[in-house]
Amino acid sequence: MESTVFRKTHPLMLGAAASVMVVSLVGAAAIGGLLPTAHSDKADTPTPAQTRVPATSPRHEAAPKLAARDSACASCGTVASIHTVALRGDATGLGAVAGGVTGAMVGNQIGRGNGNTAMTILGAAGGALAGNEIEKNVKKRYSYRVTVRMDDGTFRTISQSSSPAVTVGERVRVIDGAVVARS
Repeated sequence: MESTVFRKTHPLMLGAAASVMVVSLVGAAAIGGLLPTAHSDKADTPTPAQTRVPATSPRHEAAPKLAARDSACASCGTVASIHTVALRGDATGLGAVAGGVTGAMVGNQIGRGNGNTAMTILGAAGGALAGNEIEKNVKKRYSYRVTVRMDDGTFRTISQSSSPAVTVGERVRVIDGAVVARS
């Protein structure tokens, strides 16, 4: 005669497994940009009103003409801002596979019968999503956007893959799409 033994999963194990899945899903949503953030760069970016050249009175016209004549540099300006932009990496699928396997193992610890199967599938799906987003986050790279107020009053934004060797307020020259300190 065969006896069927039902093991009861400890409630703390169920709670831990559920919390791991919830934290994984929230983390994947945050990494994927699905959750709103409170970060704003509005104050740092020039508005259209700031990019316009202000009207000068006749008595102040001589100074800009002298500066333009003395410098005669069409590619010179002053660094207005430097922003670091995170670019998402490419996923190879390895993170999704690892996350799916881990999620399935955690989900398999929850429930019995059809509930166990459902939690295994749900854990695998959540783990795959989280693993894919984590892989993209690990492989992200950075771009540096340098905004230069040119001597003629216009703004130019130059993107560089390496950290710029200039600071905000420094006089620079834009040469072949790169910002170089003016000597």
